[in-house]
Amino acid sequence: MVEQQQPSGGVRARVSTALRPFFQWLAGTKGFALVGPKIVPPLDRFVNRVTGGRVLMGDQMIPHLLLTTIGSKSGQPRQSPLACWPEDGGTFLVVGSNFGREHHPAWTGNLMKTPEATVNFRGRVIPVTSSLLTGAEREEAWRRLLRFWPLYQGYTERSGRELRVFRLSPRPPA
Repeated sequence: MVEQQQPSGGVRARVSTALRPFFQWLAGTKGFALVGPKIVPPLDRFVNRVTGGRVLMGDQMIPHLLLTTIGSKSGQPRQSPLACWPEDGGTFLVVGSNFGREHHPAWTGNLMKTPEATVNFRGRVIPVTSSLLTGAEREEAWRRLLRFWPLYQGYTERSGRELRVFRLSPRPPA
């Protein structure tokens, strides 16, 4: 397992570490669940676009990626900024938390219909194939994810559903 990378730079790293509990608290509030989905993803996509794909806002606290899926109904590309857990071997774990709301996020349905997607991670574009984790494989990944971002348990309780966990694996070159 790749250890969580802290932001580079002495002062910036200390500030990010100090602010992380506050942002975990904020992200766990019902108010944020109402407002966050309308503000955070569009702002994240904007920041990612103006930095040439190198930055997502949440990267200052936890690793993030920009996932591009094919819309299950529209057939059009859909971009979703997501927290991720980078694993050894270049794979990523992502969780369909939807800010703790009761419905699964659209990107999870997109992956279930079309598992091939693209990840932009810190400026690198990586074609991936997704797999929905179940059983023991999901449980093992879930334990690691909760150590990384304990808020996922609160999202599970508030949403009343099991959050979908996906592993995104790089596709071999064609």
